[in-house]
Amino acid sequence: MKIDKLLKRYRIEHGKHFRLKDHDPADTHGLGSETKPQAKELLANGVKELSRLQDILAAQDRWGLLLIFQAMDAAGKDGTIKHVMSGVNPQGVQVSSFKAPSAEELGHGYLWRCMECVPGRGRIGIFNRSYYEEVLVVRLHPLLLESQKLPRALVTKHIWQERFEDINNFEHYLARNGIAVVKFFLHLSKHEQKRRFLARLDTPAKNWKFSVFDVKERQFWNEYQEAYEDMIRHTAREHAPWYVVPADNKWFTRLVVSQAVVDALKGMNLTYPKVTGAEQAALTQARQQLENE
Repeated sequence: MKIDKLLKRYRIEHGKHFRLKDHDPADTHGLGSETKPQAKELLANGVKELSRLQDILAAQDRWGLLLIFQAMDAAGKDGTIKHVMSGVNPQGVQVSSFKAPSAEELGHGYLWRCMECVPGRGRIGIFNRSYYEEVLVVRLHPLLLESQKLPRALVTKHIWQERFEDINNFEHYLARNGIAVVKFFLHLSKHEQKRRFLARLDTPAKNWKFSVFDVKERQFWNEYQEAYEDMIRHTAREHAPWYVVPADNKWFTRLVVSQAVVDALKGMNLTYPKVTGAEQAALTQARQQLENE
């Protein structure tokens, strides 16, 4: 399997003509059930390579990597993050999940709570949902926008376009400061979401995952699809691409995401720091001291 072709199929860098209907949630790049063992092997190799690259990322201490995950409920964000990041050093990774904003957070601009969670150099940061909720759930529920207490003169018909501009500027700022941004939309079909919801209800051990609120949000399915399409159209950039990842088959979702993360790290041309002559001399002296004990 050629990974570059696999990734190119789902990577969106220029969203002007993007149409969500052109992307099949059940797509597996032509891979069938008979190739699942190969896909699992590729995933295992990807996890191993990710671990290797993370070690160099931390040692070099120049770049940071921010991974953003957005999806409809039950698309598999948690499981994907768990499997893809299973081999990394937890000391170099931070996961931030953004729920409904607190009273303190509502007292600031919508980007405020995310800024302090951006990873530093040498680290990988993961946003499980993000500031993109502001052009998705907030867009579909006007009362949420009202709770942000914006001056009424600023709440115009242009507010969503303005938020796209804010987000683009923020991600451009991160890229210019060595924090690479890679974004994943896990594209789930309505039929598969229903199947997964019912599975949660039928399995006692999974009941805790189910929320009545999820079913209420499902009623806005078409509106969410339009909002996601508009979001990707306006925020897909070469320096902050979106991957529209088919999510109906979890094994394939995890494969695409793992390869995309590895690809992002390889694009940094990471290398271990070179030891200077003076540092090498100090190491030689330290070795002599240890051997002479």
